[in-house]
Amino acid sequence: MVKHFEALVALAKARSPKKVAVAGAGDIDVLLSIKMALDEKIIDPILVGDQELIKNIAKEIDLDLENVEIIDQKDKILATRYATKLVSTGKANILMKGLINTSIIMKQVLDKEIGLRTEKLISHIAIFEIASYHKMFFLTDAAMNIAPNLEQKKQIIENAVDFLKYLNIKNPKVAILAAKEKISNKMEATVHAGKLAQMNKNGEIKDCIVDGPFALDNAVSKKSAKIKGIESEVAGDADILLAPDIEAGNILYKSLTFLGGAQSAGIIIGTKAPIILTSRADSELAKLNSIVLATLMVN
Repeated sequence: MVKHFEALVALAKARSPKKVAVAGAGDIDVLLSIKMALDEKIIDPILVGDQELIKNIAKEIDLDLENVEIIDQKDKILATRYATKLVSTGKANILMKGLINTSIIMKQVLDKEIGLRTEKLISHIAIFEIASYHKMFFLTDAAMNIAPNLEQKKQIIENAVDFLKYLNIKNPKVAILAAKEKISNKMEATVHAGKLAQMNKNGEIKDCIVDGPFALDNAVSKKSAKIKGIESEVAGDADILLAPDIEAGNILYKSLTFLGGAQSAGIIIGTKAPIILTSRADSELAKLNSIVLATLMVN
């Protein structure tokens, strides 16, 4: 059971540094997280972007660039394309979003010539450390799939379960979130939850325990589940929370971070290589945690 980000940092430090290609690297928060990751000796960055801007920011934050490769490319689309190609050709292990729009980086990721797409559905996974829960837990999908259908939710679960294997978390408990605990034909999320739980029982979704529907309180509180008479291995002990759609996932993600005081990290999975796709509003610590997560995916 993983309880703290420190344990993940220690795991990353025990491995060799991974090459991270940063698209649009001229951003102070991004470079602060790069500096922190360099201090922990977990990455070997390649900074793609406006070289003059990168060097000026580096001076401001006391980032030593002596052994850091910089590719001077002021055009954001071309910088993103170059960084993506570094990863698709194996010259870098991880792609990281810098000061560019998400639409720009995803267009390159999906490019048939240089992209990172596989046969899998691309999804987002976030991890949280919060004092009110007894272990770290994961939320998916808060940033990529807008209104996933049943088959897409199945693939999102499978992506998450596969990812947790990199963290040595086996047979995770997956809670399918909705607004109530009973299946109602008026609420698609509850119908999907029942079907996903049954697919797990039938062996169609493997290497995890899936149950639902759960309101959030029942997924994370054994007391709440007991009061409502819910008997489930997952109730009150969920490892993975599956959001019904991007709105619910995004609101929960930001509520935990900005109101709940949780430490967080998030990456894109289901691609040939991990993609660090943080928000401009995320702190440098959240960006560092995301870098740590990504490095743990690299074999």
